Amino acid sequence: MMERHLPLVEQAMEALSGRTHWSPYPDDHAAHAKNAPEGERDFRELLGRPFALDQPGRDGTVGPAPAQGGETSPYGFPLDIAYPHSDPGRLLTAMETAMAPWRTATPAERAAVCGEILDRIHARSQLFAQAAAHTCGHGPVMALHAGAVHAQDRGLEAVALAYAEQTRFPERVAWRRPLGQDGVFALDKTFRIVPSGIGLVVAGAVFPAWNGYAGLFASLACGNAVLVKPHPSAVLPLALTVRVAREVLREAGFPPDVVCLAAEHPGEGLAARLALDPRIRIVDYTGGAEFGRWLTEHATQARVFTAGSAVNSLLVESTAGYRDMLANLAFSLALYSGQLCTSPQNLLIPRTGITTDEGHKGYDDIVADLGTALDTLLADDAHAADILGALHRPGLLDLVARADSGRLGTVAHRSRAVRHPHHPDATIRTPALVCLDAARAADVETLLTEWPGPVAFAVAVDGADAGVELLARTVRESGALSVGAYTTSPRVEAALAEVCADSGVMLSLNLTGDWYISQSAVYSDPHGTGLNPSGNTAYGTAAFVTPRFSVVPVRRRV
Repeated sequence: MMERHLPLVEQAMEALSGRTHWSPYPDDHAAHAKNAPEGERDFRELLGRPFALDQPGRDGTVGPAPAQGGETSPYGFPLDIAYPHSDPGRLLTAMETAMAPWRTATPAERAAVCGEILDRIHARSQLFAQAAAHTCGHGPVMALHAGAVHAQDRGLEAVALAYAEQTRFPERVAWRRPLGQDGVFALDKTFRIVPSGIGLVVAGAVFPAWNGYAGLFASLACGNAVLVKPHPSAVLPLALTVRVAREVLREAGFPPDVVCLAAEHPGEGLAARLALDPRIRIVDYTGGAEFGRWLTEHATQARVFTAGSAVNSLLVESTAGYRDMLANLAFSLALYSGQLCTSPQNLLIPRTGITTDEGHKGYDDIVADLGTALDTLLADDAHAADILGALHRPGLLDLVARADSGRLGTVAHRSRAVRHPHHPDATIRTPALVCLDAARAADVETLLTEWPGPVAFAVAVDGADAGVELLARTVRESGALSVGAYTTSPRVEAALAEVCADSGVMLSLNLTGDWYISQSAVYSDPHGTGLNPSGNTAYGTAAFVTPRFSVVPVRRRV
């Protein structure tokens, strides 16, 4: 495993050092097309059966019926998979025992085992894509990317960062200090990597693999055992991950209980119960900001990493490519029905309009043209379904209904239902676009609130400076992971760069073509900064891995 995977880890380290484009996992569909039938077959074989996972402390099952905690595909059918439920106390006791040999392995050995886990997951990317589609509602491209290959990139990125930081200290050094003219004080020093303890991954419902792999592999590569607590509606992607990890650990000579799954009964509240256990030393949480704050305040025995909700803004100040801008905006709003944590929600547009390569465009012109661009992009239901995916939870329909009713503001573009060609029971909606005015306090309150799903706001502002100020306020008060702008003004660009640095959020300028504000390039873009209310986590940085271990020196007098 070391011969096969350490060179790949070192390549990832080089990419991280230069922040260049690199990935060992191809993300184009052509590279995975031959495995698509096998992936769909393997997925279908999982349905309606108990999920095989031999871990300790089993005291029942979760599911298969939705009332018992079983999953339902957003595309309109129950998965009918029953997962093993384990007594949390017995599970953690077994993990403590299993962690002893894992923590004494070298960083290189642990990195190699993690590399093998990712390699085996990658070989089954189409299965993982199916699992993501039918738990999270991803469309085909999103499922392959966020549910498989880009999640694998996030995992490898974490392994590479962990390996780099753990090997920063030499294992042994001869330390000599001159004393006077002829004297020397001599010490032999060793530096030992000491893992923090058991890590708990509390995964979300939207991107369980993409978000979950960062913490899982960061903790694992640093020598910690990891307990994975999936979201009840999206268990399968992480259950498959845990099964592969346990298989590899066993083959490598380590106890498989280094990685375990904690599926929960409906209403059990397992995340809160586990997070407060003194044996849990690391918590990686993805989900709503309120529970993230609760974890930070109450799980004081652990290092808590939170990735919560976000309200992302985009300023439209001027453009040299009006039609390209509209096409990029339309796709950004439509992609996965706006359910990404990086999807733009608030489009800030000067009420007096903007300058473009097609002449002056008023606020009403821009809003109408954006609606036309959405209609053009999503005209065909089959194509639209692939872009939009399905709404991952029924409650999002209520938000769409509120937007379409006019209760939030003037409706500029109504949402419509899309029929999936193969899954007629899927809940799919195009984006609703609502006009708000930054001069009205009630409208400001609306735009400062997160509206996940296919709801976006065209916000009239009093010019570029007011737009920059409102963007900065939104980041500071509500949190954001990605903001953007279209501008041809160096002054506006400089002002945006300054406020984004101050408030701690990634800025994207003048994106057109096939790259969007919602995308994050693994090995290059840190995801999050930890500097605004969206969370304290920054994937892809050393700060994400270093709290997961300590360096303990031993000094010997020579």
